[in-house]
Amino acid sequence: MPTEKRHRIYPPILQRSRDMRHPLTPAESKVWARVRNNQLGYKIRRQHPIGHFITDFYCATAKLVIEIDGNTHAESDQVEYDAARTVWLEALGYTVIRFNNIDVYRNLDSVLRAIMDTVESLKTKKAKR
Repeated sequence: MPTEKRHRIYPPILQRSRDMRHPLTPAESKVWARVRNNQLGYKIRRQHPIGHFITDFYCATAKLVIEIDGNTHAESDQVEYDAARTVWLEALGYTVIRFNNIDVYRNLDSVLRAIMDTVESLKTKKAKR
């Protein structure tokens, strides 16, 4: 008897993540154009829900959350929210890396290299366990 796949994601969060995929912010679009279709050698998802949060990008191979932060992330209430969110995700075993829009616009190749290096590092740590 085949087992049916069960989603543990709250349906409104799942729908919101789908809605957020179009349109992406300009910085997210630049990153997505370079990571989609396994261009870095790893599958990366965009606007991926984890619990009640929606991450900008996610690599399941390494349990890596990739966030691209715009100007709104510099506001004090958003800084607190982002920090609490990071603590929650890390408590569940995820690694969170953040880049700001300026990093993406000025040095996209360095951002992509940092993503690849982090994935490879996390995969190596996982393999040693």
